[in-house]
Amino acid sequence: MKLNLFVLTLLPLGLLAKQPNVVFILVDDLGARDLTNEGSTFYETPNIDRIAYEGMKFTRGYASCQVCSPSRASILTGKYPTNHGITQYIGGPSGEAHRSKGRHDSHLPPEYERNLRASEITLAEAMRDAGYHTFFAGKWHLGSKGSWPTDHGFHINKGGFDAGGPRGGFFAPYQNPNLTSGPDGESLTIRLGQETAAFIESQRESDRPFLAYLSFYTVHAPIQTTEALYKKYRAKAKKMGLDKADERYLFDRRLNVRQVQDNPIYAGMMEQLDQSIGLVLAKLDELGIADNTIVCFTSDNGGVSSGDAYATSNLPLRGGKGRQWEGGIREPYYIKAPGVTKAASTTDVLASGIDWYPTLLELCGIRVPKEQKVDGISLVPTLRQKPSSARPLFWHYPHYGNQGGEPCSIIMEGDWKLIHYLEDGRDELYHLAKDIGEQNDLLPKHPTRAKQMRSNLDQWLKETNAKLPIPDNQFDSSKRDARWANMEKNVKQGFEKKAARYYDDNFVPSKDWWGSSKKQELRISF
Repeated sequence: MKLNLFVLTLLPLGLLAKQPNVVFILVDDLGARDLTNEGSTFYETPNIDRIAYEGMKFTRGYASCQVCSPSRASILTGKYPTNHGITQYIGGPSGEAHRSKGRHDSHLPPEYERNLRASEITLAEAMRDAGYHTFFAGKWHLGSKGSWPTDHGFHINKGGFDAGGPRGGFFAPYQNPNLTSGPDGESLTIRLGQETAAFIESQRESDRPFLAYLSFYTVHAPIQTTEALYKKYRAKAKKMGLDKADERYLFDRRLNVRQVQDNPIYAGMMEQLDQSIGLVLAKLDELGIADNTIVCFTSDNGGVSSGDAYATSNLPLRGGKGRQWEGGIREPYYIKAPGVTKAASTTDVLASGIDWYPTLLELCGIRVPKEQKVDGISLVPTLRQKPSSARPLFWHYPHYGNQGGEPCSIIMEGDWKLIHYLEDGRDELYHLAKDIGEQNDLLPKHPTRAKQMRSNLDQWLKETNAKLPIPDNQFDSSKRDARWANMEKNVKQGFEKKAARYYDDNFVPSKDWWGSSKKQELRISF
């Protein structure tokens, strides 16, 4: 049984006259370098950049896992994946069922929770019990029916259900049981922004604060955009000379990895994402409530540079979604809290997905429920530019990622990062301030530091009862090695040809969405 919470009698931190509203924006598979303010010269994201410029940007913000469901559960619970039990994307095979992937991996991944536990007091429940009106739009992917947003504290759910991707694609009809389709060709990304703006509008006369949790399906595969946006970014890529690249992919351990941001379809998706967020920000301005609304922005894992759609590049960060390097876990992490954060401020304090829960509750003047044992810390001292104590961060992913990720555990202490691989027990040690691309393993030069960090990691794994993969007695290393060799020599050539195809004057993408999108070209004004 979940108990109602007591709201603090003190006003929220800062200059706000009443409990602030909260708009939490979560993007699916957005890379740390996919935004203009993060260094992208190809994608255009003025509205998202505005959030960073008007608040605080955490230059070392991290997801709590390199894949989606665990990270999403961590945001809502304040717990590491080892403690809430969802350590893999929900639907990923475990045990002997993993062999169906045909990857010939050496180990069988452990079982994991397939639904967000009913016993968890989520962020939405804590805020609802404190008097907030709670709204969810978009991707859920935290369980089947009975474990949907309205089962975990949200009063309203627009589009959240089992699926991790848009079953009908990014243009109507959506094939979503919790979102009525608009006319053929309507953009799902824009629609979710409109639904969120409409909810905010509905609160115009309310005396209750609100939580609007906007969780996009984009920029997850399949990559789809309008004809107009495709042509815009195709022309831009040609003007920048990106169409002349001889090599867009390099093989890194298990899969080919995209090395350049030049995909005009993905760029179009990024613009629609930014447009949708612009609708929400414009509504806050229109209603005159921006100064009493906290706006948060982040992603659930790194950009997809290998596997799935191979859509973007995270360089200079190594790897991407599903992988253990910075490209898989480092994220845009922005907080705009009027009266608390200083505009255009930055910090290199370590921040994780587990920190959203205690941070937002403190900003809203709500106690963390005693029944909810959170792993995260409040970032409010950092937001107020006060000194904060250093603490390590941990990751545990005992599975194989669809994007080439290896079963591993990670500990980060300041600039030092140790990766412990669960297949063969080896360790890698990197100093991120000097080697952001994780190219130089420093373990031979710093064995004492590595030993201590490994000891700290082992202790944490023991304390959290972390599950481990087990050796597969049917493993054949020759089959695995042959698969990797084929990826490097043959599959890579196919990727190169496919990427170059986007610049062919006769290129036409899949008709199931291209034809639909042409029926209703988007016209949006701000």
